[in-house]
Amino acid sequence: MYILIGSFILSMLCSFFLTKKLIPFFKRNDIIALDLHKKNKPKIANSGGIPVFISAIFGLMFFIAIQTFIFNTTSQILYLFAGMMTILLISLIGFFDDLNISDVIKGKTKIRKGLKQWQKPLLTLPAAIPLMVVSAGVSTMSIPFIGVVNFGIIYPLILIPIGVVGAANAVNLLGGFNGSEAGMGVVYCLALATYALFFGEIISTIIFLSVTGALLGFLFFNWYPAKILSGDSLTYGLGATIATGIIIGNMEKAGIIILIPFIIEFFLKLRSKFKAHSLGKLRKDGTLEAPYGKNIYSLTHVLMNLGKLKERQVTIGLILIEIIFALILFLFI
Repeated sequence: MYILIGSFILSMLCSFFLTKKLIPFFKRNDIIALDLHKKNKPKIANSGGIPVFISAIFGLMFFIAIQTFIFNTTSQILYLFAGMMTILLISLIGFFDDLNISDVIKGKTKIRKGLKQWQKPLLTLPAAIPLMVVSAGVSTMSIPFIGVVNFGIIYPLILIPIGVVGAANAVNLLGGFNGSEAGMGVVYCLALATYALFFGEIISTIIFLSVTGALLGFLFFNWYPAKILSGDSLTYGLGATIATGIIIGNMEKAGIIILIPFIIEFFLKLRSKFKAHSLGKLRKDGTLEAPYGKNIYSLTHVLMNLGKLKERQVTIGLILIEIIFALILFLFI
């Protein structure tokens, strides 16, 4: 337990100081994005996934070092390295997508995005390879109404990449508000860490706990009014973290429950053929208006239709939704 707490604290401290240092660095190098829910749409640092997952790696390496040099055990460390590789690869893909260029031409803002929509799931697919080659997880699963099924070779070759790509792109669908992605991430990562610890899945526990600590350090700068935005490097990486932890810990049911808000978001966005976004229209009083009227294409549209909510209130609403499903998860313990 002391090692887990140490990894958590180290990740949090590293994230706090690294984020603080990277904010001016990102600005100087035009790794920026528009904060669209502010009156003047200021350009601020982007790609918060970089400090978060670098810091989480420090926490994980601390855990590995203690296990190796003090307890002289390397049990399941291979799976941990594979998981770290998957998370970093997907975060890197998200970082490329964050390399948007915002130009102001005659008073109008023009945004050129990095990756095209069809490229995102395609490019995240190779990130599943580390988990595939070490055959992480157990191929036998209990399926409701069917029973226990042994998927054999299908599990590493097909189900693992589907899980990694699906989780990464699902988490990427919901966000766009100061503190929302990191805030929701703290909730579900902490919930999954607790769940994994209860069932003795230490590798999954340390993955989720290190990322939780890194998110808390980052959230200090990402909370409203944000000094740095999450970017796709964070959302992709968080999706990969969920997939990695549940695969290694054989926690598929827990992963599905935690991902229910994102699954709902997927089907809402599907109604618009993925042309709708989660953002709101800024009113003069600082509140947000649902961009499509009574048409609901995102959970954020549901929140904005409840009343005149400001950006911070929408973020808190999203976090509360995730807390509800985190509590439902513990009904299965």
